[in-house]
Amino acid sequence: MKGNGSAGHATLELATLRQVMVELQLRRRGILDERVLQTMNEVPRHEFVAPAYVFEAYEDHPLPIGEGQTISQPYMVAVMTEALELHPAGKVLEIGTGSGYQTAILARLAGQVFTIEKFSSLATAAEERLRGMGFTNILYRTGDGSGGWPEHAPYHGILVTAGAPFVPEVLVDQLAEGGRLVIPVGDTNQQELLQVVRRGFEREIHSINYCRFVPLTGKHGWGE
Repeated sequence: MKGNGSAGHATLELATLRQVMVELQLRRRGILDERVLQTMNEVPRHEFVAPAYVFEAYEDHPLPIGEGQTISQPYMVAVMTEALELHPAGKVLEIGTGSGYQTAILARLAGQVFTIEKFSSLATAAEERLRGMGFTNILYRTGDGSGGWPEHAPYHGILVTAGAPFVPEVLVDQLAEGGRLVIPVGDTNQQELLQVVRRGFEREIHSINYCRFVPLTGKHGWGE
């Protein structure tokens, strides 16, 4: 009984930390989309990190997940998700599955998610984790995601979770009319987070903030 009590206490503590994260790191810093806030209050971020980092999962910084990759700072996850302006029946492409946390957020907010991860170890772990959590609206792929996944285009939203040297036209071409690409663009030390909206043959580009992500590698990124 003592063990069960300890587990229950830890679960309650983590839920409290998650609520505090949403209120202090997200809502008070300008995240307005209630669907995003509610989803991030419901998805257990601590289940996407190594056991050693469980009680750091709701702190205001990224955490390592292996292969030189990270799970993004909660605030950045919220900012990027909000910028996609997803609707429940939408179709979204995620480039950089990583731990699967951002994938889970997207899968709760959109109708279907297509996600690509370069590292097979991360891809396998994320897929097992997400399937174990009951997600059935996600399609997985391992490989170079910098060119998108044209077979399933067009997408209402495309989210790139790595820093690119430029906005790949191949990704803009895979957007539906009015669709949004959210991508960090810059050098390997700092990027500008951009929202790119497709309007026919034109595109609107809006600057969101400055950030720092691991590099987007591949044919349409920084190369291998």
